[in-house]
Amino acid sequence: MQPFDAQSKGDEQLLAALLDGMEAGLCAFDRKGVVTHWNAEATRILGWSAADAIGRRGFDGWAARAPDARQAEQRLLAAMSADGRRVHEFALVTKDGRRVLVRTQSAAVLGPDGQPNGVYCAFSEVDAQIDLERSVALSESLFDDASWGVVLVDADLRPAQVNAHAVRMLRAGREGVLGRPLGDLLGQGAEQLESTLQHVLAEGAPPASTDLWVSLRGDSAGTRHCWRSGFVRLGSPLGEEPVPLGVGWLFADITEQKSAEHESARVRFRYQQLHRADRAAAECEGALEAAVLHLDFALAGFADHALVDRADGAGRLVRIIATPEGEPGPGRPAEGNVVPVGYRRDHPACQAVERLGTVRTSFGAPDAERAAPRDRTDAWAEARQWPAGTVHGLATVLRSRDRTVGALTFLRRAGRRLFDRADAAYAEDVAARVAMALDLAGVAGPAERPDVAADGDRDGPGGR
Repeated sequence: MQPFDAQSKGDEQLLAALLDGMEAGLCAFDRKGVVTHWNAEATRILGWSAADAIGRRGFDGWAARAPDARQAEQRLLAAMSADGRRVHEFALVTKDGRRVLVRTQSAAVLGPDGQPNGVYCAFSEVDAQIDLERSVALSESLFDDASWGVVLVDADLRPAQVNAHAVRMLRAGREGVLGRPLGDLLGQGAEQLESTLQHVLAEGAPPASTDLWVSLRGDSAGTRHCWRSGFVRLGSPLGEEPVPLGVGWLFADITEQKSAEHESARVRFRYQQLHRADRAAAECEGALEAAVLHLDFALAGFADHALVDRADGAGRLVRIIATPEGEPGPGRPAEGNVVPVGYRRDHPACQAVERLGTVRTSFGAPDAERAAPRDRTDAWAEARQWPAGTVHGLATVLRSRDRTVGALTFLRRAGRRLFDRADAAYAEDVAARVAMALDLAGVAGPAERPDVAADGDRDGPGGR
């Protein structure tokens, strides 16, 4: 063992190193209020060195103004007779004459006999302390009351902490979220999120928020959500080099807002297409050419195929315009065709003509957007005399001057969504223009019976 005096000297050196390494200013007083210890951080804050401070009684005459010094000494020495720590704020004076407001924590120092032998005082600038308290308060509020989801993701890209709002959005329960790979929580969007998190860990946060489209694991409906996300890289303030501890991911659900924006953009585009088609059709030499042009403009972003069948005098439908059956392409008139298509009576086009309205149908609806065996979908399309690969159809009647001109059918292939009511309204606007062009071209059936009423938007055979 070391000799007693060597061990005591080593303990004193260790104590001095610990005191100087503290991130708070520290001073100690004996029972009479004389300064016995003064560390390096106290020197940094106030400018007074240990040589300036040790041996002085209280702060009067050097580190505080007289009224402030008396109050500080009374409160500090009162800590010797109190239980636990006392917190106070004092106005001290730096060596260059500036006043600094500090927040102190003081407590009694007990001697070997268990009696108070002095008092120690740890202090820091109030501004720095308030910044720390604000940071702590912000962290607590984000994890308690925030209306955004907050997830702290560790360097292994696994959630390490999650707030209540994020738990509700992820629908997995707090224990079901923490420590699990993001791919176990998210279906669509997991890879994009992980890629973004890796970028943040390596390069820092992106300059703007990111809109992520995700779906949740276990959601049988496969509903997609748009989460507006912000990211911050978390680094340790204690390391010599910045060491990433993980990423803070903050997100909010903006699905309704995005859906409304998409719908608005879709409506604007469609009616811009109608306007462009009207202007282009005015330059066509023939009315049938104008009808084909209207279809070509309508197909953009709307459907893969279009069919136009005119009504003959016997109430049958004859194909006069069709797009190619293979890859989507522009419509082509079938001039001189007089052979009826041969639809069954319950075919959507026939029903649209009979009801004077619009009929929507899909393979295996309402799950038609999901993958289905190719032979089954092709058989379904073939039975309706539609191109192979078709899974969604929308048929609407062509009417002009109180006469049924025929039927217009739009078709979508696998991978596209079902036709909805907004699609039906757009198809009816296109049909009005196509019917007018066909009427001008001399394609029109007999006048309709006035007692037949439109049945509106219905689902056809094989539909929902």
